[in-house]
Amino acid sequence: MAIVQPGKRPAKRFEKSKILGGKMGGGHKATNAELNVVPMVDMMTMLVIFLLNQFSSTGEVLYMQKDIKLPDAKHGQMIEIAPVVAVSANQIVVTGQKVADVADLDRDSGYLNIPALEERLRDEKRWEFIHQSDPNAKWDGIVNIQADTKVPFRIVKRVMFSCSVAGYFNLNFAALDAGGLAATNAPSKEGG
Repeated sequence: MAIVQPGKRPAKRFEKSKILGGKMGGGHKATNAELNVVPMVDMMTMLVIFLLNQFSSTGEVLYMQKDIKLPDAKHGQMIEIAPVVAVSANQIVVTGQKVADVADLDRDSGYLNIPALEERLRDEKRWEFIHQSDPNAKWDGIVNIQADTKVPFRIVKRVMFSCSVAGYFNLNFAALDAGGLAATNAPSKEGG
């Protein structure tokens, strides 16, 4: 074996490069790089399926909660887009956020209002004011109430009072259309 002087030596693959004075092979690299399209097609397919599942062609405004059984209505109108107050046998939820327990409201019957509900609805009102597209549009004060058939009226009365104190005077009650499964609203006496 030969004796080699210590020091830096280029790697074998760089020995023939132009930088070190060697000659490269005679051909040029191809300018077209191959791209594996299969993973991108899979990803796009999954995105399309996800978006189709999330899209609603009927324009569903009201999410039907599993623990709420809506009353039937023979005459009604289609529901408008508005904040939804869902009153089940256990809890009160405003647009997906729990604000109160029905059991606590049943025990605390001294007051008519529900402060947590009022605060959440006021936050919804501020959000609507900030994000409305037409600055000349007036405030309608519409709220959709989705109450279970077994909830006592004293709880629904407190929810209605809290909605009106928060500035929502047009109360719509969600009900199932007696002929089908479409959610309709039955306007209250206050909401016309």
